[in-house]
Amino acid sequence: MILSGSEIKAQLGRNIRIDPFDDEQLNPNSYNLRLHDELLVYEEIVLDMRRPNRFRRLTIPEDGLVLQPNQLYLGRTVEHTETHNLVPMLEGRSSIGRLGLFVHVTAGFGDVGFCGYWTLEMFAVQPVRIYPRVQVAQIFYHTVEGCVTEYSSSKYQNNTDIQPSLLHRELGIRDERQMRLHFEELAAVAESAG
Repeated sequence: MILSGSEIKAQLGRNIRIDPFDDEQLNPNSYNLRLHDELLVYEEIVLDMRRPNRFRRLTIPEDGLVLQPNQLYLGRTVEHTETHNLVPMLEGRSSIGRLGLFVHVTAGFGDVGFCGYWTLEMFAVQPVRIYPRVQVAQIFYHTVEGCVTEYSSSKYQNNTDIQPSLLHRELGIRDERQMRLHFEELAAVAESAG
């Protein structure tokens, strides 16, 4: 079951925290979230799941920034949220989607207990100008049945900034055998290049 807008407001301070909260952003069954004024862009040509990837920061000026197609931009919400005993979900607003701007590639599903800013995986179908603090996404809440185990991962919980992928923490080199194979692979690449 999805919470109504009035129930979202009734749950504030109990199971839901949205900071800052503005009644003007409350919808019949969701709450609009705004885009912060910073973005991250990866600098690697090939992104590697097994290691951190370099990125640079962009500031969205007041007169806007044009997002280019075939480029992933990571942003974050202005609002900091915290959710207990409910499943938070993130979707783009229809007005944003009608401009060909995706605000999450796949990660719209939140976890019970998540606390932090939402990282937005933004992708434009064609060039589109964006602005800081525009309402780009909406959060909505599902009830959950059964015993609740809250999210407590050290990867993204209690974040204070845009979060690039931290998948490498799961896929990292964990034992001596993997490390030896990794270094043999690097040596073979160096030998063939040189």
